[in-house]
Amino acid sequence: MHWTLFIMIINIILLAVFVGIIILVICALLKYLKSKEVRKEKSVVRKSLGEALKEHRTLCKMTQEFVAETIGVSRQAVSKWENGISDPSTSNLIALAKLYNVPVEDLIKEVI
Repeated sequence: MHWTLFIMIINIILLAVFVGIIILVICALLKYLKSKEVRKEKSVVRKSLGEALKEHRTLCKMTQEFVAETIGVSRQAVSKWENGISDPSTSNLIALAKLYNVPVEDLIKEVI
């Protein structure tokens, strides 16, 4: 008699765990379905910092050499920034924004 009671209690616990897991899965799926707009917004391709820097440089009709000489870095540094290999320091980012005649915020807000 005690064994059957013990087995029944174990079965009830397993059933409760199973129902809990099912509820969690359903909640997760509902949350995923409700996030469609957010996922859609994130899927919009945004630029990397390098792409934004290159776009502004080309819009200003400047060469990498000119930019490098103007802000006091090597052409390779400008190339690395534009290719996403490295990021400019804060002071260089400010200098680039001034050179391209855009606020620093505009360069940053274009970035992912």
